[in-house]
Amino acid sequence: MNMLDDEDDQSFHATPDGCSHLSDVEWDAVERMGSTMGIHAVSVMLEALNRDAQHATIAKFIQNELDAEREKVALLHQQGFQQAGLLREHGAQQFELLRQQQAAAGGSMHSRRPETLKIDISKYRGVEEDSLLRWFVELDDAIRARRIDDGDMQVAFAQSNLAGRAKTWALGLKLHDPYAFGSLEVFKSRLRQTFEPPRAEFRARTELLKLKQGKRDVYANAQHIRHLTSCISSNPVDEHTFVSVFMQGLADGPVKTHLFRLKLVH
Repeated sequence: MNMLDDEDDQSFHATPDGCSHLSDVEWDAVERMGSTMGIHAVSVMLEALNRDAQHATIAKFIQNELDAEREKVALLHQQGFQQAGLLREHGAQQFELLRQQQAAAGGSMHSRRPETLKIDISKYRGVEEDSLLRWFVELDDAIRARRIDDGDMQVAFAQSNLAGRAKTWALGLKLHDPYAFGSLEVFKSRLRQTFEPPRAEFRARTELLKLKQGKRDVYANAQHIRHLTSCISSNPVDEHTFVSVFMQGLADGPVKTHLFRLKLVH
C-alpha cells in the first residue's frame, strides 16, 4: 500500500505533503530537528510514532527550545546585571580617585598660596604738604605686601588711595579717556608731572644741607631730616652726609657735645 495515497495511514513522511497533519509551526520545528539530528534520523524516529505521539514529540522539542532560550535570556540578564555592578563599582572608584586628587591639588595649592599682608597707606591729596615721592614708596610697599601683580589692579589700588585735588584730577582723566593710565608707571609719571612742585628735589636738598635744629627736639629734628632725604630720589643722600648734616645742625648743648665725643672715639 502506498502511504502517500492512503489518507488513513498514520505513518510519518518527512515531506510537507507527507505530513499534512502537521501545522506550519510543527513543520518548522521538524526542520530544526533535522538540522540538528539529521532529517533521516528524524524521519525514522517520527515514523515509528502515531500522529498523536508525533504532535507530542514535536511539542516537547519546541518546549525544550523555549526553555533553552529562557535560560540564555536569564544568563544574559545575569551577566548584564553583573557587568552593570562592575561598571558602577568602577565608576565609584574613579569618582573617589578624582575626589582625592582634587582634594590633594586643592590642599597643595592652599599650602603654596603665598601669604599677603594688608598694609594701609596715607592718602595723597595733591597739596604741597604731601610728599609725592614718599607716597610712591608707601604705594610700592603696599602693592608688594598685598601681592598685586595685575597692572590694572595696581592702578586701581593706587587711585583708591588718592584724595582731594589728586582724586578729582584722576577721575577727570578717566572720564575723558578710560585708558588714560595704561600701567602703574604711566600713572606715576602723569601724577608726578601734575603735582610735583618745580625743582622739588633741589629745594629739598638745599634745605637739608642748611638744616638747623632750632626749636625742635633731637628726635623731631632727625625725623625732619629723614623726610627731606626721602624727597630726594634722583641722587639719594648717603649715610655719611646724613650723619654730618644731623651733627652740624644740632644746637649747642650736652647732646651735641656727647655725640661729637662718641664720633671722635669711634
